[in-house]
Amino acid sequence: MAKVLPFSAIRPRTDLVQDIAALPYDVFDRKEARRFVEEHPGSFLAIDRPETQFPEDEDMYAPKVYKKAHDLLWERVEKGDFVKDAAPAYYLYEQTWRGRTQTGLVACASIDDYLSGVIKKHENTRREKEEDRVRHVDACDAQTGPIFLVYRRDETLAQVMSVCKNTAPVYDFISHDGTKNRIWIIDKPDDIARVQGRFEAMDALYIADGHHRCASAVRVGQKRREQAGGKKGEPGDYFLSVIFPDDELAILDYNRVVKDLNGQNDEEFLKRVSERFAVREAGEAVSPARKGEFGMFLSEQWYHLTAKPEMMSLDAVEGLDVSLLQRELLTPVLGIGDPREDKRIDFVGGVRGLQELERRCRTDAKVAFSLHPTSLAELFAVADEDRLMPPKSTWFEPKLLSGLFIHQII
Repeated sequence: MAKVLPFSAIRPRTDLVQDIAALPYDVFDRKEARRFVEEHPGSFLAIDRPETQFPEDEDMYAPKVYKKAHDLLWERVEKGDFVKDAAPAYYLYEQTWRGRTQTGLVACASIDDYLSGVIKKHENTRREKEEDRVRHVDACDAQTGPIFLVYRRDETLAQVMSVCKNTAPVYDFISHDGTKNRIWIIDKPDDIARVQGRFEAMDALYIADGHHRCASAVRVGQKRREQAGGKKGEPGDYFLSVIFPDDELAILDYNRVVKDLNGQNDEEFLKRVSERFAVREAGEAVSPARKGEFGMFLSEQWYHLTAKPEMMSLDAVEGLDVSLLQRELLTPVLGIGDPREDKRIDFVGGVRGLQELERRCRTDAKVAFSLHPTSLAELFAVADEDRLMPPKSTWFEPKLLSGLFIHQII
């Protein structure tokens, strides 16, 4: 049973929403964040990345930096740039990107559901990466970046959403990444009860994206519960989420580039690859059409690789293409042991296109691999077995904007 509650969102004033809404904090490096905030001073990124308000050599993890995030947020609320809804509600968040539309329910999910496994994960988190968002949420007394969750399609929820979308949206704008965003409010008591009841009937929700943000929100909630003597039912017991039906989502490919051939020349490398895969030259960039197929770009030539039948596995994790490539080529041929730690490998989201793989091989890499995207069915299978995917297995697009909804936790 999933506990998914309505909440009173703090959200941008309608005439400011396009200026405020920002891509997530972690899609920018430090220089990119500073440059974007300089160009868009009203963007929520200034709050999400408060080090942009300090000199470039300032420690971005200093206590005063997080305090700045708090001050910026609540100064803007006080100023009237944001409004807080008087009564708890659910919200619909529709995104249209490159001709595809997905609509999620904005709500608060339970930290206890995360701790008990009702909310299932498929990736490990790194404590040091969590720490930044723990300190940000704790300092701001608010969650500002939603967790991307997914559920198996439910017809009752689909009906409620469809009826709601026949009304005028409260927001309708195009964000800086070119995504069309529309928002509606679900505030009728009967609709709220129906939505809450349908989630209570679900056995599981799944984290699609935002594992570190989720783990951070849970840690802050636990901390505050301990400070309250174990009292439950406080705002920090829940975290800001956008929850999508699985049939509206698409996972993009998550490709790999490697900086060298592990001491081999092209001929030696291709010979070793050919011992493990069926290899043929391709006249154009290779976007694999099915599982077990890969593209490879080496010395200005694309190749089509097909895994041999004996390499394939029905295991939920070992059967993933990202696992197969790691197990059969990256480790034994290129010497990439732990891809989370090895500096010789990098990962390129499919949103950047195959031309980015070519560009990297002309600048700082030697060989690139394009992969067939992991499917949602594979994500569910891994999570249902309480197992974890290899790092960088899924890339979701479009990203959920920050600053559209704020969940106050005091």
